[in-house]
Amino acid sequence: MGKNGCKSGGGHVYKPLYGKKIILGVSGGIAAFKAAEYCRNLTKLGARVRVILTENGKRFVGPVTFSALTGNECLTSMFGQHFDNSPMTHIELATWGDIFVILPATANILGKLACGIADDLLTTLFLAFTRSRLLFPAMNPSMYENPAVQDNIATLKSRGIKVAEPDEGTVVCGAKGKGRLPDFETVLHLVRKMLARQDLKGLNILVTSGPTREYLDPIRFISNRSSGKMGTAIAKMTSIRGGRERLVTGPVCADIPDFLSHIKVESASDMAKAVFSEAKAMDVIIMAAAVSDYTPLSYSETKIKKSTSEISLKLKKTTDILFELGKSKGPGQVLVGFCAETENVIQNGFQKLKNKNLDLMVANDVTEPGAGFGHDTNKVFLIDAEENVEELPLLHKEEVADRILDKVKEIIHSKNR
Repeated sequence: MGKNGCKSGGGHVYKPLYGKKIILGVSGGIAAFKAAEYCRNLTKLGARVRVILTENGKRFVGPVTFSALTGNECLTSMFGQHFDNSPMTHIELATWGDIFVILPATANILGKLACGIADDLLTTLFLAFTRSRLLFPAMNPSMYENPAVQDNIATLKSRGIKVAEPDEGTVVCGAKGKGRLPDFETVLHLVRKMLARQDLKGLNILVTSGPTREYLDPIRFISNRSSGKMGTAIAKMTSIRGGRERLVTGPVCADIPDFLSHIKVESASDMAKAVFSEAKAMDVIIMAAAVSDYTPLSYSETKIKKSTSEISLKLKKTTDILFELGKSKGPGQVLVGFCAETENVIQNGFQKLKNKNLDLMVANDVTEPGAGFGHDTNKVFLIDAEENVEELPLLHKEEVADRILDKVKEIIHSKNR
């Protein structure tokens, strides 16, 4: 299955929005057609979605579409439709939803919301709703940059309402600039962040991910099978839970989302420089990258030609980043390592934890089905400095990331006692 719907521990399907109640307001912009796709994705991820469609929104996507996608009646009017058999739909829905998302939020809707106008179900419900509110403006770039629209956005933000930045690019009319609806991954991240406990707020957390490449010549390199999924998952969950993430990533196949603060590197030397330059400012460092232990002793500026049946390759050790971090670990700083093993997983994990002065080691057996490189899932042991071992079942890597961050929080609390 997809990365947000893969089978996880115990055979269950990972649904990060399971049980969350989302009110989705759809207004009359061309991006309304994307709202149908996003609505379907939110539902697939476990959310219970109720759609409020404006009269102008109906001109782009019909209410039957949203009813079919959510399994619930799409509400379009203050009158003649009831939520939970109540004639006061806007009041009942206001106490039902966990979050109110308006996507797209047109210039017209932004103006109404900023001025407190309540002339339809969407705007009336918005005034009655007291929980998290998230708006996604989408319109022509000139309209978006208009001072009136910007003033309305500033007013809404001053009232504690989250207004997301639109993407830059070419919009439907052909104009270029800021005004496009963000992709679903960005929308999902912001929704999850607003629904999550912000228990990592104030913490600076550095995460490394992916492989490194050690070049022999301009074409060939030594590397490993790391996909970077585990480190990216930790950075995502850090951000969702309110921490300030800094991801240092080697070359991975999947694009790193723009909403994650990240540095791209290639070699073990590059990664060492990036990590050491950031380390002192960090409260937590989580080294999930699979850094090459060796690099070629020499580098050929031109392609090495095939000339004999055999070739000898001399290698030298790379900097052991985790060991160096352990030597210089600051007071109160938490250092987490990863080790991928094929045998004696716990024993090897213990040994590395002690040798490198770590607070936590995440160890896994890469020969386990569904665990390790390239999978959306992982099965790990959490080993702490007190020699406690917690075995996690096979879980989605975002769930593993959450458990690691929970353990980090415990260690921070213990250090501060």
